Amino acid sequence: MNKEQILQEAGALLEPICAHRRWLHAHAETGFDLAQTKPYVKAALEEMGYSVQECGRAGLLTTVGKPGGKVLLLRADMDALPIAEEAEVPFACPNGSMHACGHDMHTAMLLGAAKLLKDHESELSGMVKLMFQPAEEIFEGGKDMIAAGALENPRPDAAMMIHVTAGMPIPAGTVIVSAPGVSAPAADYFTIRVQGKGCHGSAPQNGVDALTAAAHILIALQEIQARELAATEEAVMTIGTFQGGTTGNVIADSAVMQGTIRTYDETTRSFLKQRMTEIAQSVATAFRASAEVSFGSGCPTLVNDKALCQTVAGYLKTLLGPTGAFTTEEISGGKPARGGGSEDFAYVSQEVPSVMLALAAGEPKKGYAYPQHHPKVLFDESVLSTGAAVFAFTALQYLQ
Repeated sequence: MNKEQILQEAGALLEPICAHRRWLHAHAETGFDLAQTKPYVKAALEEMGYSVQECGRAGLLTTVGKPGGKVLLLRADMDALPIAEEAEVPFACPNGSMHACGHDMHTAMLLGAAKLLKDHESELSGMVKLMFQPAEEIFEGGKDMIAAGALENPRPDAAMMIHVTAGMPIPAGTVIVSAPGVSAPAADYFTIRVQGKGCHGSAPQNGVDALTAAAHILIALQEIQARELAATEEAVMTIGTFQGGTTGNVIADSAVMQGTIRTYDETTRSFLKQRMTEIAQSVATAFRASAEVSFGSGCPTLVNDKALCQTVAGYLKTLLGPTGAFTTEEISGGKPARGGGSEDFAYVSQEVPSVMLALAAGEPKKGYAYPQHHPKVLFDESVLSTGAAVFAFTALQYLQ
């Protein structure tokens, strides 16, 4: 199937791909709780003739092609965010959740690609593995599916994902291929619980003020970035919540801080977590309190394979032309641009050669002013057929 044919066939599928996207958008679900989403995607695949395997807590896997050749994994995420939608679209979700990150677009595009690949299965020189993943927003779905065997039987030789972007001054339908190396940072969420001893505010000598200890911990943690990391060690630590106390005349017996760290290097990531724990516990002890530091869900760095990045960029320049596909270096003037948002496709990238693509899905000057995770974000549905074509064409070319 040549590029003209695949673009034509993908364009002819725009209406059903949009229908998938709108249904998913109107029935947004979060985390692993995909009670309607998973059966919908499974039924859509089965209607195309696929045999679908449930994987992990809420994931789906299927394959197309024939064994004996290379295997390419294509991945889409299915979960939404706990955001009340404010976008003025007729298919807005009424349940308090919203596909504000475009995962409905991702899933619909991969369903479109599944149809294209199934229609041309005889032309595949190997096998394409389709991975529909839950719980990306909480950085747990990829890890869960891998633990359940998503990367085995068959094991992929390479993997690819597409993420739509909104509110960017880039023509809709433009594809950007990540530079080799790390394109998305590792993410870790943390909680610091400080325990003191409550007492009446008029007799502070009888208690241990958890708020004072916690405040000094918060300030002391800033010294890690200021004095313990080299200028070349990029990291961000944010404390987003600080809670403690119940009334103005009582010394608080406990306080809780929560936040996140983002790092582009696993060594820096481990060092930050170690020093955060040491500083929090030591400062708390100095103020006669105690501190417990715990790290919750997170994901490692997303690493793009050099050879795969170059190969896929070549495919997409062929498919979309010199103005339809770029590398991040071309977009950023030669610098290997990296985003600040984490992505749990990182778990896949740590196991097999991988590449992450961005698909521009709305320019501010054309009414797409809001970014992802905003309750008013909109996505240009005209790019859905492009995304399906990119998935399918890459698979056909890679397996040759």
